[in-house]
Amino acid sequence: MSTVFEELKERGLIAQCTNEEKVKDLLDNHQTTFYIGFDATADSLHVGHFLQLVVMSRLQKAGHHPIALIGGGTTMIGDPTGKTDMRKMLTLEQINYNAECFRKQMRRLVDFNDGKATMVNNADWILKFNYMDFLREVGVHFSVNRMLTAECFKSRLEGKGLSFIEFNYMLLQSYDFLHLYRTMDCHLELGGDDQWSNIINGADLIRRVDGKDDAYGLTFTLLTTSEGKKMGKTEKGAVWLDPEKTSPYEFFQYWRNIADSDVIRVMKMLTFMTLEEIAEYEKLEGADLNKAKEKLAYEITSMVHGKEEADKALEAARAIFAGGASSQNMPSTQLTEADFTDGAISAVDLLVKTGLVPSKGEGRRVIKQGGLTIADQKVTDFAQSYTAADFENGELIIKKGKKTFHKVTI
Repeated sequence: MSTVFEELKERGLIAQCTNEEKVKDLLDNHQTTFYIGFDATADSLHVGHFLQLVVMSRLQKAGHHPIALIGGGTTMIGDPTGKTDMRKMLTLEQINYNAECFRKQMRRLVDFNDGKATMVNNADWILKFNYMDFLREVGVHFSVNRMLTAECFKSRLEGKGLSFIEFNYMLLQSYDFLHLYRTMDCHLELGGDDQWSNIINGADLIRRVDGKDDAYGLTFTLLTTSEGKKMGKTEKGAVWLDPEKTSPYEFFQYWRNIADSDVIRVMKMLTFMTLEEIAEYEKLEGADLNKAKEKLAYEITSMVHGKEEADKALEAARAIFAGGASSQNMPSTQLTEADFTDGAISAVDLLVKTGLVPSKGEGRRVIKQGGLTIADQKVTDFAQSYTAADFENGELIIKKGKKTFHKVTI
């Protein structure tokens, strides 16, 4: 049987580690307190966060104590990592609202009952800082020359430049680790591999300020496709954990439609299926791989939205692929009289209204490429329009591409 650390490796989750021998010992032989930070930049967590929560849950099940750090303070600056422009400045009210949304979603995946996990907000200490004291205690330990070599800063400096406010982000995240080390006996920070520079600077700050050499960092593999692109993006934008922003059906379909080359790797990273069970799915080839995709989609949807919603999404997906495209669980949009012009609505406008495309230009592109079917008829004319009479039993079924179905009602 694999140890905790070995299983993380076998699942392809570990990217980098400050001291593999020490971290392995912490995870395999001790009850360890660790933390992962989440900046409250939106009112929902997304698929990228989901990977981090899965790792947090996995380690919790192995007996470790997770700290979920909500970045109420650091969000006021914004992490420059992976961004070509400075993040939009949010108000404290927006940040607090987003943080509350995060709290509700995290509780679906991590057990915070009876002190099994802890949730903290770094606004509780960051917003109380005296700037001069902070510079003297923390800033003095950071070399500007060294910071400029960090990948998160290099890419920005070579592009549109880096603001001074963002330059402070690394110091604040590093201080978070120091604060949790001192107050909660936290010895390990985890994060995506794009956080490597911030994480190692946190461990280094603890060594420099407190003279301790028992703080470590571990990063896990970013969730990317086999082509190296970040997962969790669609034509409509990010894949969110909030069912109001990405419906359970759309969430299910995202995973059901991933590339054949990604399904087993993602199954290892994101589900709690045993490696032995996954190995059986790994034997599937060709059309049989759809069974693995369906299993993956069902497992992840169950984790995020619950078994009932996963069952509905599975039923809807199967009905659609079997030709029963009027499934009651299909994503739907209701039109009003205001959506019609002279009693009709164009195919392009239908695509935009349903959110299947972000713009009319993109809608015309879909039609030009032969990717739109409405009421079982291929749409070839940009001017094609529909009246109430075309809505059979008050509904119209739109099919975009081979796998995206949407019901429109009036």
